[in-house]
Amino acid sequence: MKLNELRDNAGATRSKKRIGRGPGSGKGKMGGRGIKGQKSRSGVAIAGYEGGQMPLYQRLPKRGFNKPNRKSYAVVNLGLIQKFVDAGKLDAGSITEETLVSSGLVRRKLDGIRVLAKGEVTSALTIETTGASKSAVEAVEKAGGALKVTAAAAAE
Repeated sequence: MKLNELRDNAGATRSKKRIGRGPGSGKGKMGGRGIKGQKSRSGVAIAGYEGGQMPLYQRLPKRGFNKPNRKSYAVVNLGLIQKFVDAGKLDAGSITEETLVSSGLVRRKLDGIRVLAKGEVTSALTIETTGASKSAVEAVEKAGGALKVTAAAAAE
């Protein structure tokens, strides 16, 4: 079999129904939309409308609060940082947000990078990020390193 011999199975593909192209097409004149009314016209948006009854999404109780200016942090675990250091992709002596992004460990830093304590730390790491969990700071210091949280996060 060659690439130019590849075909779909018989009956697997169908050409699309061309509506509004005359009575012979079976979907001519009104194109299956019926006569007049909002639904027969273009630009209709009545999916949530319930004929004047209060729509379901409005009947359900609203809970909580969504902070409009909330910060979004990129999250990285200590175990992954250690793995990258072992692989030689990161220098254990100076790990900053920029080096984390350039090494490919974090895709983008968003409002900052926050370090979490999941995973084992074996080498002495010197990390400087926007945020870190208390357990992450303890784990790094226990391994003989230092985890510095920059002033941007402390101002919050």
